[in-house]
Amino acid sequence: MLSRDLLHHLITAAAERDSARLALSAGQAGLDYGTLYHGCAQCCAGLLALGLARGERVAIYLDKRPEFVLAAFGASAAGGVLVPVNPVLKGPQVGHILQDCNVRVLVTSAERLAALRDTLASCHDLRHVVLTGEPATLPVLAGVSVHRWHELLAAPPAAGHRVIDSDMAAILYTSGSTGRPKGVVLSHRNMVAGARSVAHYLENHAGDTLLAALPLSFDAGFSQLTTAFHAGARVVLLNYLLPRDVLKAIERERVTGLTAVPPLWIQLAQLEWPQGIDAHLRYIANTGGRMPRETLERLRALLPRTRPNLMYGLTEAFRATWLPPEEVDRRPDSIGKAIPNAEVMVLREDGSECAPHEPGELVQRGALVAMGYWNDAERTAERFRPLPARAPGREDGLVLPEVAVFSGDTVRRDEDGFLYFIGRRDEMIKTSGYRVSPTEVEEIVYATRLVGECAAFGVPHATLGHSITVVATAPDGAGLDTGELLAACRARMPAYMVPARIELHPGPLPRNPNGKIDRKALADRVFPTGTPG
Repeated sequence: MLSRDLLHHLITAAAERDSARLALSAGQAGLDYGTLYHGCAQCCAGLLALGLARGERVAIYLDKRPEFVLAAFGASAAGGVLVPVNPVLKGPQVGHILQDCNVRVLVTSAERLAALRDTLASCHDLRHVVLTGEPATLPVLAGVSVHRWHELLAAPPAAGHRVIDSDMAAILYTSGSTGRPKGVVLSHRNMVAGARSVAHYLENHAGDTLLAALPLSFDAGFSQLTTAFHAGARVVLLNYLLPRDVLKAIERERVTGLTAVPPLWIQLAQLEWPQGIDAHLRYIANTGGRMPRETLERLRALLPRTRPNLMYGLTEAFRATWLPPEEVDRRPDSIGKAIPNAEVMVLREDGSECAPHEPGELVQRGALVAMGYWNDAERTAERFRPLPARAPGREDGLVLPEVAVFSGDTVRRDEDGFLYFIGRRDEMIKTSGYRVSPTEVEEIVYATRLVGECAAFGVPHATLGHSITVVATAPDGAGLDTGELLAACRARMPAYMVPARIELHPGPLPRNPNGKIDRKALADRVFPTGTPG
């Protein structure tokens, strides 16, 4: 029997158990596990026919559709590395990802490719573009071959490169507190262990139907695929415009499990849910930030038979903690305990374990800890470090070091072992479920050449988590038209990154002794009622 160690084996195993069971739904289209398995094998063969070498990167820049899933797991079967790109990103952000991890093959649509034409010229490692749909003509790109999707699937069968579970499987891009997004490298072991762990504590089974509402470029979004395929369940792919579309899909598809981020839950809680929907909606799960208490209470009133699951995690370790539904009433502010097959510690600066209620850094060890940041030794060394000798699980006789992920988040643990989030050490902005780097916002604002200096902040917001405010000065000898600046931002940024407000600051921004912009002093001036988050 085939091993179950690699990402694409999740589909293989499910097809062996029941090939006729429905695996994927997208609009009127549906694929059973047998068809999904064969489609991934065809995609694998097509990528190999393009010359894809072991470990080379395959980027997918599409909305949620079957071709995305086939390309993702086909890349794994070929021995390549999946790079899912958020479909809301604009050309410059996509170009950064393609360049940063030396993407060899890009799978996208003709419409999306048209928006990337100016960007692709600087993607020197790109050799092939595969277009979904049936474009009448194929564009000509210097140094890049362009292919139709059906041509990719027509290649003769071929076995993928031999890989093992510690090899790279995917690179997921996430914003950091400084600069552009960084690529988190995940192994096959990371992704398969994560699927097993999540499916275990959410009690997923073959009769489940999971709604994939989150972007598949998110770890939690892609997890809807891996968790469902591990259990042999069905995934419904949904590209929605309005929160009400999510409700309609839950009712129409008789969804049993929905995972979402706080901004979406806040919007859904304000709607009237169809009567009886909790007869089949077995659980809801929250990730990407703390769900407001009133939102949770409203959802529980609307869905009395649906079990709420509150989660906390890092892209760098897939998931960290989970609060079981039976604990929600007793500990609504807790982020729970470590998920199965992971250990979560609260450590002091010297690596020793904190006492109950003593604040410390959340540190995670185990099979879910990622391989580091792609091509970024400095940031990898900051976040992924050897587990201190005094930490739990490190016995004196162990010689080889074990690398753990240091979250940068401050938490505390109570006497029963439940964890409580206190704060973040970095300046990340959490908005609409996304982690946004202030530096990346500032870089794009500077690129407009409409400001002299600027600084971006996250301001607490009841629905979004945080909204983005940019404090800017006018260029020397010129004025600052905030309307023009906002229009320039919309043209260059995904919608979630566009500032909600621009504050004009007279004179230069304050500096600290090192000559850098003093963000704290500036926040105190602009937000006198309290420093933004």
